[in-house]
Amino acid sequence: MPRAVSHCSTNFPMPPSPERVFITGMGMISPMGSDEPSHLTSLRAGTNHFREIDFFDVSRQRLGTAGVADIPETFAGTNLSSRQQNRLDRGARILLHTTKEALADASLSSVPKNTPFIVGTSAGAMPLGEEFFKAATSSPIRRAGQFQRVEHYQIQRQVGSTLEALGLHAYTQIISNACASGANAIGHAFHALRSGQSTLALAGGYDALCQLVFAGFDSLQALAVSGIPRPFDAHRDGLALGEGGAMMVLETETSMLARRATPIAEVTGYGISTDLHHLTQPNPEGLAAIRSMSAAARQADIPPSQVQYLNSHGTGTPLNDIAEANAITTWAGDDAKNISVSSTKSAMGHLLGGAGAIESAICLLALKHGILPASLNIREPDPACQFDLVRAPRDAELHTVLTNSFGFGGSNASLIFQTPTS
Repeated sequence: MPRAVSHCSTNFPMPPSPERVFITGMGMISPMGSDEPSHLTSLRAGTNHFREIDFFDVSRQRLGTAGVADIPETFAGTNLSSRQQNRLDRGARILLHTTKEALADASLSSVPKNTPFIVGTSAGAMPLGEEFFKAATSSPIRRAGQFQRVEHYQIQRQVGSTLEALGLHAYTQIISNACASGANAIGHAFHALRSGQSTLALAGGYDALCQLVFAGFDSLQALAVSGIPRPFDAHRDGLALGEGGAMMVLETETSMLARRATPIAEVTGYGISTDLHHLTQPNPEGLAAIRSMSAAARQADIPPSQVQYLNSHGTGTPLNDIAEANAITTWAGDDAKNISVSSTKSAMGHLLGGAGAIESAICLLALKHGILPASLNIREPDPACQFDLVRAPRDAELHTVLTNSFGFGGSNASLIFQTPTS
């Protein structure tokens, strides 16, 4: 059986004294809400956010619920006309909303030319591809609007619309690495700034619900039968899908101090690895997950015992959760019992390409507001959980947090955030 192969190097040569990197702004949207206050309210309340899907046909699926986000349909103060805004699909509107919010949060009205704009996504504009197919195979064939569907189906067009809307002259990089995409985008931006390749970057991830992806997960029988996921429950039976994402403004310490910006958190570690075990199943021992967490901790120069909260990948599927639980226990050893762990997918579903980004944003909220988010819906914890499984929200003074994102194909990413220090 192939074993996990780690790829933890960076494409950026590091200078003798790498730059420190801080997050100075973030925008977020998910089934929990469309901004920081609404997410914080939801996290403190420990509430679920699943409802019936009403914008595509789910009549032939086993269930019809998901984590549906309230996505803005219009955007004031942008360069897009009403006609251009009407052409934006759900994913493009998520990206535009979160980028706009991140810039406002960082008190930025513009960015320097050639600022990296690094975006992770898995489904992209797949709903437009669905509409194209339906029109092309209808009888008679419908040709109206087909060019626009093809044009905006391309992920770079969604990104381009966001840049045009906000008047940004950035260069774009798109990462599609399954469910690790959003975390990889943030990690890639971190390395770019740390190496001195840039002083400021925009990074994050997004995905919107669509029929093909929903039907695909349903056909894999990966969705929880009740529609409510129970990560780390002994009798868990699957995940729930959701939509949304987050974008962040990352800056070097030099840039942040020059702007007199207020940091939310410092990015101190990023680890990546590849698990060659199976296309959709993780190695049961969590070998690649151990490597990604180890690499992130090594870069942050901290032992596992210093991590106080770990936002797990925690999908709620039988194989994923036990592999991650085993990985955390092996990685942290005797210190695992002191690490608080939860899966916020239990409240909003799996955001696929946006998961790593929104869960990073939730980690920042945990640091900023001193809260431990909960793993909801648990009736009986799996015995493999040898850590502090957070089952109800509670206050805590946090300084170091880690988030895991693991994707199909064995793509793994871990990010470490810490409270800013001088």
